Amino acid sequence: MQPYFFPYIGYFQLINSVDRFIFFDDVQYIRHGWINRNRILKPDEGTQYFAGSLQKHSQKTIIKDIRLQEDDVWKTKIFGQLDHYKKRAEFYTQTIGLLKECLNTKETSITRFNGHCLRVVFEFLGIPFKVEISSEMDFDYSKVTGPGEWALRICEQLKADEYTNPLGGKELFNRNQFEGANIKLSFLSSVLTPYSQKRQNFEEGLSIIDVLMFNGPEETRKMVDKFEVIKGE
Repeated sequence: MQPYFFPYIGYFQLINSVDRFIFFDDVQYIRHGWINRNRILKPDEGTQYFAGSLQKHSQKTIIKDIRLQEDDVWKTKIFGQLDHYKKRAEFYTQTIGLLKECLNTKETSITRFNGHCLRVVFEFLGIPFKVEISSEMDFDYSKVTGPGEWALRICEQLKADEYTNPLGGKELFNRNQFEGANIKLSFLSSVLTPYSQKRQNFEEGLSIIDVLMFNGPEETRKMVDKFEVIKGE
């Protein structure tokens, strides 16, 4: 999967379901995705984006070459956007402390920054997690002819016997290709358990920060364990 910025809990469920998880950063960065931004609650109703500010780059820049701004202005802004949680979130102080640990780094590579933050959150949840990055693993992509083949070629070179992808991307993959390489193709169906956000309407699929604010590490860990892996379809 591409390296996401404080992703939603389904991303954590996917990592929790596999033996190895590879950050895929050998492809072009696309604006308005999840590489350097995610969603949290607005103070009243609805959601808002929070983001890491990027250094200038061309439209065709590869994810591995994307860099965060070196100043702390964007970090300070994020804490300001989260300030309203203080009034209603039971685990505000604990989550802010965790976020400070995540942001307390001079790392500017968006891939390695996101890896650092995921590692900190997983440690907080008591789940082992190792950061592995495709651009640092010398993969050969010469046989890739379509979007569904990147994962297949990586799996072949890792000598994997099964590949798991989020269910939403199912149409990208050719099961016959994977079977021909003796690799099982599975899909993860996330369970996004509703929880109290202390407002009328529940906003689904927000950043893990929102989940932690209202649930703390123990309940969040239980949520990360809730998923279904669909095999052999």
